[in-house]
Amino acid sequence: MAHDHNHDHDHSHDDVELIETGTTPAATVAPGKAGPWQTWRTYMPVTISLVLLLAGIALDYYAVNWFKDPVRLILYIVAYLPVGWPVLRRAWSGIVNRDIFSEFFLMGVATLGAFAIREYPEGVAVMLFYTIGELFQDAAVLRARRSIKALLDVRPDAVTVIRAGKPQTVQAATVAVGEVVQIKPGEKVGLDGTMRSDKGTFDTAALTGESVPRTIRAGEAVLAGMINRQSLVEMDVTTPYQDSKLSRILKLVQQATGRKAQTQEFIARFAKIYTPAICGLALLITLLPYFLVPDYQFRDWLYRGLVFLVIGCPCALVISIPLGYFGGIGAGSRRGILFKGSVFLDLMTQVKTVVMDKTGTLTKGVFEVQEVKPVGIDANELARLTAALESKSTHPVASAIIAYTQHSDPTKSYESASVEDVEEIPGHGLKGRVDGKDMLAGNAKLLQKFNVAFDEALTKIPYTVVMTAINGEFAGYFTVADTVKPDAAEAVDQLKKDGIRTVMLSGDKSAVVEAVARKLNLDEWHGDLLPEDKVSHVERLKADLSSNPKAKLAFVGDGVNDAPVVALADVGLAMGGLGSDATIETADVIIQNDEPTKIATAVAIGRATRRIVWQNITMSLVVKAIVLVLGAGGLATMWEAVFADVGVALLAILNAVRVQNIKI
Repeated sequence: MAHDHNHDHDHSHDDVELIETGTTPAATVAPGKAGPWQTWRTYMPVTISLVLLLAGIALDYYAVNWFKDPVRLILYIVAYLPVGWPVLRRAWSGIVNRDIFSEFFLMGVATLGAFAIREYPEGVAVMLFYTIGELFQDAAVLRARRSIKALLDVRPDAVTVIRAGKPQTVQAATVAVGEVVQIKPGEKVGLDGTMRSDKGTFDTAALTGESVPRTIRAGEAVLAGMINRQSLVEMDVTTPYQDSKLSRILKLVQQATGRKAQTQEFIARFAKIYTPAICGLALLITLLPYFLVPDYQFRDWLYRGLVFLVIGCPCALVISIPLGYFGGIGAGSRRGILFKGSVFLDLMTQVKTVVMDKTGTLTKGVFEVQEVKPVGIDANELARLTAALESKSTHPVASAIIAYTQHSDPTKSYESASVEDVEEIPGHGLKGRVDGKDMLAGNAKLLQKFNVAFDEALTKIPYTVVMTAINGEFAGYFTVADTVKPDAAEAVDQLKKDGIRTVMLSGDKSAVVEAVARKLNLDEWHGDLLPEDKVSHVERLKADLSSNPKAKLAFVGDGVNDAPVVALADVGLAMGGLGSDATIETADVIIQNDEPTKIATAVAIGRATRRIVWQNITMSLVVKAIVLVLGAGGLATMWEAVFADVGVALLAILNAVRVQNIKI
């Protein structure tokens, strides 16, 4: 085992503001929490316009004698304004900001033109159906945000803090680092901290999706969002409210839509060329026939030009594609997979090689000492001295040796040993002085580095072996074993079915790595690696994929020791997103509940999202192309134009919503 103690912690904290969701009033209301006034304000414009439009159409048919301009015009203007005014305002704001050719500009020109040629109902209908499409979009966005909203609800606003010896309830945001917070049974933890009481039992389901109760002892971390299951406990606050790990994850998920996929960027660039082109063609359809058609009627050709404008509006593309990706991010959140942007949904579909760390990724990372073999020293004394040295490390193997020593020596005598000059040697182990003795504890490479003789047969043991040396002499060894996660074999099997190559790189010794790799049926594995060796292997594997520019490499690890490799990979996945700040910062995709099968789930969500996005692009462009030709030839009216624009947008929105319900 590369007894790699290289656990650095990134405690940099940036200001976290939870971003308000949505773009329209409808989108800012949490599901089920909209007040009556808010709901009415959202649906009132559409209701008024629809009622007045239907009244106008009925009067057009049944009261032709008296229902003429200006009464007719006034009625349709009143029907138009509730839905048309917001669009015209956004079109004007675009013109002022030099973003002239927007969907709002197209619709503004088309509908005002319809009014100019007295086609009032069509003018109102375009704006009305566009607004209905927007409401559908808002409802779909809200649905996609529900899992994120549920996470928001996990974090309570009020906490009980002990001030001047008395408990008082205050806003969590006002609690300072170092204050003592009291958590009652059944109460959610509001801030990150360390356990002050002896121990407590917590439900971590809200954070990891696993409802297995977890015992946290004095001095161990307690995270916001956990639920206290049993007795009243106290904890010391270590992090401000806005910097808790949960807040930071929420911020990352809410900003996820900012990291745009290539398809989205392509559509944005496409719209910048497409929209002016549609405007130019509409102008040509209106004016060019003057020179070509003998009985040219300006009103008829203007109508065709306006129909062409409405059909050409890129609403379906502009709305449904970001919504498809957003649905994919929402579908991932519900399954405990946090994508930091839609670009990573796309990249997951191109992954051809998955490189995995062993400890904590494919194995539980919970080590237990199997046996102790002392040489020329009492076993308890060897354990005491080694535990004293290992107490200066955060590595899981160190924790196993300490736990073993605590069990065999309940008085914890190792804690009173004097430990000095401790040095961590990455990929090797620890060196230091314990009770005046020079000690080494680590792997075979550590003992070789300091020229300590030992039996070479020890390197063949298929367990992690921690060797110790005292004053330059070999003093014995500990065998430590880690267990494979229950779903690790299924995870490898799923990836292989997806045509993905599986590779394991580990700092553990080769015999252990080979035993795990053969059990899981991996394609390739390497052990005894230092962090820099992992980097060179990943570079080699990336070079193997270079013949196919679209083939990507993903690395799955804990994101702390493996930060250089996570950065080097095309997609970095972190196991146990709540484990450390560095994990949250470096990884592109965070798997919250530590299950390796979620790697294949992330690939499946990416593929389903891409499939639906391309269905929407194809459907939008094909329907538009057909109706544009019909419109230019005078065979399509404004009503067909409305279907081609808003109808396709609605279909695309409903299709995008499907991403959230995909069965994986």
